[in-house]
Amino acid sequence: MNNLNLAHRIKDLRNRKGISQENLAEESGLSLRTIQRIENNETVPRGDTLKRLSIALDTSPDEIVDWKIQEDQNYLTLMSISALGFLFFPLLGIIIPLTMWIFKKDKVKNVNELGKSMLNFQISWTLLLFLHYIFILTRMYVGALSEILPNWNFGIFTMFIPLIILYIFNFIVTVYNTIRVFNKKSFKYIPALRILR
Repeated sequence: MNNLNLAHRIKDLRNRKGISQENLAEESGLSLRTIQRIENNETVPRGDTLKRLSIALDTSPDEIVDWKIQEDQNYLTLMSISALGFLFFPLLGIIIPLTMWIFKKDKVKNVNELGKSMLNFQISWTLLLFLHYIFILTRMYVGALSEILPNWNFGIFTMFIPLIILYIFNFIVTVYNTIRVFNKKSFKYIPALRILR
């Protein structure tokens, strides 16, 4: 949070409580000049000053500092289910959650963690999917399988079995984690490469 937002937040909390700067100074035990300097963004309250202000404003120091961070379970759920875009086009499973993550990662609680976890999983899945396509196109896939299973008849259907498994696995992981996010439980998008940390 930048200092200007912090100054604005303290002034906003004071106005909501309906008290003047003088009253806030009196209730917090700080000087009027200190209150004025904080609200004019000339100084940043820390430590004891922040604690005194939070007590006088009936809030917590964390709420003053992280005032832009809010909880929005609906947004988290929507963001989690947005990964199902991969069903229409593989890259949509990355693009839609990425867009939602970028816009709200610093504004909604847990969006940053959920976004990184989802994106790591979706990027890993997409890389695996494209690797599968490369194997199909280069026929290396059929050659490798025919050595492992010499009596198996390798047709087009056999090459698409891993593709079907990949899609079903992504669908199950996405729906499972969306349900967990909706129920305010921890989420686990695994396995995934740790691309975003």
